[in-house]
Amino acid sequence: MDLPMNRVNFITLAVRDLARSRAYYEALGWELEEAMDEVAFYALPGQKFGLFTLAGLARETGIPVEELRTGAASLAQNQPDRPSVDAAYAHALACGGRAVRAPFETDWGGYSCYVADPDGHLWEFAHNPFSPLDERGNLA
Repeated sequence: MDLPMNRVNFITLAVRDLARSRAYYEALGWELEEAMDEVAFYALPGQKFGLFTLAGLARETGIPVEELRTGAASLAQNQPDRPSVDAAYAHALACGGRAVRAPFETDWGGYSCYVADPDGHLWEFAHNPFSPLDERGNLA
């Protein structure tokens, strides 16, 4: 099978405390698909989202825990409109997320905000009028 390289099948975040991170994502409304001692998986359309303990990732990769850190990256979730951005921001904070930047009007014509999960992974909730969503929340 000759599969394209421009795809992502799993997005996995390294976390210090799996129970704390599971509680946060499940409070957000993510539905657990499978959990083991050091990893938890959530189904996404065509992908999986995982939480993996730092200790487990260190063992698997051979990189010491003290060398593993959160990279300068963000995950983003587009919203259908500006009120939905405000609602997603408030919901993430109510679930234990940390406010990074409150909703603001971007210089490119959108509306955005940033929240950090319990391990500091950045999530952007944004309304991008140039990337409309279909009825399932996928990019149209």
